[in-house]
Amino acid sequence: MDGNGRWAEQRGKTRVAGHKAGVESVRAAVSTARKLGVKALTLFAFSSENWQRPEKEVSVLMDLFMFVLTREVKRLHKHDIRFKVIGDISRFSEKLQEKIYAAQELTRENTGLVLSVAANYGGRWDITQAARQLAAKVANQELALDEITESSLDAHTSLYQQPELDLLIRTGGDYRISNFLLWQAAYAEFYFTDTLWPDFDEQEFESALAAFKDRERRYGKTGQQVKQQNQ
Repeated sequence: MDGNGRWAEQRGKTRVAGHKAGVESVRAAVSTARKLGVKALTLFAFSSENWQRPEKEVSVLMDLFMFVLTREVKRLHKHDIRFKVIGDISRFSEKLQEKIYAAQELTRENTGLVLSVAANYGGRWDITQAARQLAAKVANQELALDEITESSLDAHTSLYQQPELDLLIRTGGDYRISNFLLWQAAYAEFYFTDTLWPDFDEQEFESALAAFKDRERRYGKTGQQVKQQNQ
């Protein structure tokens, strides 16, 4: 969800105003995903590298996260949306961690859209923490070395038991994924747009999904094989 700061600067506003405007786009994205039958939506809210930003901006982002958790979770629950946070939340304040746990517990049994928010998250961290868990099991003789497979590592990543990542969207005009869902993105389709996140509305989301629908996903096969398989 990139471009909040630039959106604000273009309008002579503070970066904080851009982040607040971005919350409206979050609501629109969740609503659109739910309406169109998307099974899982993951939003990159705060990366492990974002701590390097100005202290005031980080503080405002934490306050905004708290505000959104307080205001929005009951609405998510009402619409049968399961909420979860992926990332290392131990660095957050105790109060914020409590809000996160409460939101996850409230929506744990919901069976609709799974909404994951990546906070203090990094794709390399995700792979590393999964590898550490496997290494600990080997050290404790709970797992044999030759039992470490792609599937066993995947089972320790943040989005385990969620659908495969199909489409990765980046707003804001940059053509990189910035350490987001590196493991999960192996066969994802990428969609880059110059649209800044606060302007990413329902129509923009539907355009991304329409572009995805036209992609031919071969998974190592030839185009001809895929056509024959789909006949």
